[in-house]
Amino acid sequence: MTNEQHVENMTLAPGVVDTIISIAASEQDGVASIGTPAGGFFARIFNRPTTSGIQTRYDADGRIEVVLHIVAECGHVLPKLADDLRQAVADALLVQAGVEVASIDVFVDGIQFGEN
Repeated sequence: MTNEQHVENMTLAPGVVDTIISIAASEQDGVASIGTPAGGFFARIFNRPTTSGIQTRYDADGRIEVVLHIVAECGHVLPKLADDLRQAVADALLVQAGVEVASIDVFVDGIQFGEN
């Protein structure tokens, strides 16, 4: 989870950036869950975004570096899914929080077959 971050005349509380990342990623077509399969299961039950599977840190220039672990839905081309996910997360962070992205590393930790 990120620490408090100061961005252009505002302060973001810890977890805000992670929540933005989680929501942007979970809305991406082809992403079954964020983090481990079990974590995604509980997030769906409680209808809340999960920040497990998200690691962030800021570089010396104040840009964010993101590591994102997902479970992909079967039938999606994984390199395209990762590219689309990177773009969606970068756009969400810039528009919603004014945070520029240095890098987003996407790890596909599993594939979900069918509806669970």
